[in-house]
Amino acid sequence: MLSFENQNIEFKQEYVPDIRKEVMGFANAEGGTVYIGVRRDGAVVGVDDPDGVMLQVVNSLKDSLSPDVMPFVKVSTVEMEGKQVVEIDVTTGTNRPYYLREKGLKPSGVYVRKGSSTQPMTEEGIREMLLQNSGRSYESGRSMNQDLTFQTFLEQMRKRSIEIGTAQMKTLKLIGEDGLYTNLALLLSDQCETTTKIALFQGTDKELFRDRKEFTGSILKQLEDAYQFIDLFNKTKATFSGLNRTDCKDYPDEAVREALLNSMVHRDYSFSGSNLINLYEDRIEFVSLGGLVPGLELKSIFLGVSQSRNPNLAAVFYRMRLIESYGTGIGKIERAYRSCPMQPEFETAKGVFRVTLPNRNEVQETGGKAQPGEGRSTSLNDQKQRLVQYAKENGSITRKQAETLLGAGTTKAYRLLKELCDAGELIQKGNGKQSCYVIR
Repeated sequence: MLSFENQNIEFKQEYVPDIRKEVMGFANAEGGTVYIGVRRDGAVVGVDDPDGVMLQVVNSLKDSLSPDVMPFVKVSTVEMEGKQVVEIDVTTGTNRPYYLREKGLKPSGVYVRKGSSTQPMTEEGIREMLLQNSGRSYESGRSMNQDLTFQTFLEQMRKRSIEIGTAQMKTLKLIGEDGLYTNLALLLSDQCETTTKIALFQGTDKELFRDRKEFTGSILKQLEDAYQFIDLFNKTKATFSGLNRTDCKDYPDEAVREALLNSMVHRDYSFSGSNLINLYEDRIEFVSLGGLVPGLELKSIFLGVSQSRNPNLAAVFYRMRLIESYGTGIGKIERAYRSCPMQPEFETAKGVFRVTLPNRNEVQETGGKAQPGEGRSTSLNDQKQRLVQYAKENGSITRKQAETLLGAGTTKAYRLLKELCDAGELIQKGNGKQSCYVIR
């Protein structure tokens, strides 16, 4: 008589369809063996038709489990106590998690071996296993939803005269090496789980709320819907110089486009939150989850360093001519505001990156003296002189001290200090968090 069931051994007195769950559970864990013809107490009873049972097992595993688990399964007949027993030897699979094709990648379809029983996995456990087995890259991981359609994506590709079929979807990494849809495919599909939320406020804070929209579907559809919504509130102001009329939108179209693309291409989609856009009378804020890619600082971006969190998604957008090349978006935003007194701001905190575009017409009406949301009346030259004076009186000034002194964000403080260095008034000493600025 065999020992009792444990982490690596399962007994079945006869063949039952649920044996596929036991095999899946072993393949999703540390491997193990299923014996058919052995009672739960370990007593060997044997099977009458081992060849027929083996055929049932193989057909069931091939027909019901995805991805193909058979390379990690060996089905054979062994003799125990003079009786024929079917042995199913399972090793840990390399394409985990394996799941019931009819149920999909959800708790009712994914099982794992724990102790002497096979149990359904939680959604969190499924996501974690997907990430572990895809090189920790969300976009290249296997989608938990395989019932995907691509109406928007295919329409957008046809508009651009780009051929798209199974071969191209594999090349673009929408289909993985296992022949299944990746999370990149999920993002581009009509079933995309991420949404984009836009909130419209009256005034310059969140006290008075006016409207809210939530856009769903493929991120390509969300991109277009969000841009059109913003455009409805992107008013044009006309100014006259003699007989010449000049029209100026509140926000440059190119800056809105690049900020929107940036928030969708570079966010961390392993977070379940929505893309967030806040519209105020004096600014637009684009908030994306994930912050900067580990190893990069905000300063690195302004030096032209680019490291995409989602290179496959960026490659699709590049192929669709939505972006020109990596790392150019922030430069385009800054150039769109080149002649504007107030500049866009780029801020990062743990798990968050925010781009703020100031309303150009709001700035002009206040004489270029108001930082969005600040209500300050000092000009840029006055602010620079305050930084220089502080450095003279205290021997040096850091970026953090500049932020506090001006009540400004990281981007603006860094830009003003850099301009003072370029003008020869300050010198930067040290790098990174240890850097400070002293009088030349």
